[in-house]
Amino acid sequence: MAKLILTQEVTGLGTAGDVVEVKNGYARNYLLPRGFALTWSRGGEKQVESIRAARKARAVASLADAQALAARLASTPVQIKMKAGESGRLFGTVKTDDVANAVSEAGLGSIDKRTVELPGHIKSTGDYQATVRLHEDVSATVDVRVVAL
Repeated sequence: MAKLILTQEVTGLGTAGDVVEVKNGYARNYLLPRGFALTWSRGGEKQVESIRAARKARAVASLADAQALAARLASTPVQIKMKAGESGRLFGTVKTDDVANAVSEAGLGSIDKRTVELPGHIKSTGDYQATVRLHEDVSATVDVRVVAL
C-alpha cells in the first residue's frame, strides 16, 4: 500500500489535502503520473496544510450559499457553442473549463472547473448533464446544451 497526499479531488477517494492509502499500482500508474497526488513524507504535512488552505479559498463560503447556487444551477440550463460538422459531431470535445465558463457567462455565478464532472467525453451536439461539487455536502446537476456555431 502506498500513502499519498491528494492534490486534487478524486471521485470515490477524497478531496485535495487528504492523506490516503491506495494500492501501489493505482498510485504508480494513475494518481502520480496525472498529478492527482504526491507521495507522503514527514515534510509533506506542511504541503497538506497549504493545499487545504487553497481549497478552502476556492470553496463556496457557506452551506447556505452553496445550496442557493445549486438551486440556480439546477433551474437554468447553460449553452455551449462549439464548432461542429454537418452531422453534429464536434471538432473537439467539451471540457470542464467550457462548462465553468458557460455557467459564469449565463450569470449564475463562478465555479471552479476542477469541481465539474462530465458524464464522459462529449463529442456531439445535444443535451447533457454535468455534476458540480459546490460544497462537501452539496452537489448540483447542470443541464448543458451543446450547439454548433
